[in-house]
Order: sequence, then structure tokens, then C-alpha cells
Amino acid sequence: MSIKPKSKHPLDQTDRQILRALQKDASLSQRDLADAVGLSQSACWRRLKTLRDAGVIGGQTVRLDPVRVGLGLTVFMMVRTKNHSSDWLRHFRRTITSIPNIIDFYRIAGDYDYMFKVMAEDMNDFDRVYQQIIERVDLDAVTSYITMETIADQRDFPL
Repeated sequence: MSIKPKSKHPLDQTDRQILRALQKDASLSQRDLADAVGLSQSACWRRLKTLRDAGVIGGQTVRLDPVRVGLGLTVFMMVRTKNHSSDWLRHFRRTITSIPNIIDFYRIAGDYDYMFKVMAEDMNDFDRVYQQIIERVDLDAVTSYITMETIADQRDFPL
């Protein structure tokens, strides 16, 4: 299973201004965005199109308050695997990405192989997610870290 690295798109200062403005408020109208960065609407549109075509902008989302939508428990799960075959990895990745409560999923270096960020209603809901994982995938070790307070989350990229 080969993962092809994505190529870097060169960003000038105007591109960075556009991206910073969109990170703060992706709902800006094209006119407001153009005004914020000192461009005409058509020049701003061309830049946005280039950034989207290059994959720099992958979409627009809304940031939700997890507590207000009933997902007040955040858990980071660290997983060590027994198996690293291509078939097992495909099954593992498919399984993990099929569980909606797992919102972030990383392959990492160190004592563990993978890390997930799980959003759950409460401990019972988290346990349901945990049971789904261990029933569907053979793992060597799983360690869970329950958050007590969110200090900073979903911060803007430093552009």
C-alpha cells in the first residue's frame, strides 16, 4: 500500500491573506473576501479557483460546539497493531473510518502505531465505540486518554 506524497503549492502573501481570512470565516462572500485582501472580485475568484484546483482548499466546513451537539466526551485512543500486512491494513483503515465517532485518524511513530480522536456523548457511548473496534479488528494494545478540558481545538493553520 503506497501513499503518494502531495506536492506543495507555492503560496504568495495574497494567497496567505485569503487563506487566513477564510480560516476565520469561510462564509465570507466573495465581495467581502476580495475587500478584506485588497483584490477585485474577479482577481479574488481566480485565486480561489487556483487554490481549490491545487488542493490547497479542500472544502468549506462549519465548526460545531461538541457539547451543544451532545458530544461532550473527547477521547484519544492509542493503538498498537499485531499485523502490518496490506490486507489487514486495508481492513483496519476501512473499519476505523466507518465509525462516525472517530473524527481524526493518524498513523504515528513511537510506541503506538495509530491514534484516533473519538467524540462521544458520554463514557457509555465511548465504550460502544471501543467495543466496535476490538470486535472488528485484532489489535495488540489499546490505550485511551480521556480529556478533562479543551484548551485549544481546531486552531487555524499558521500561514
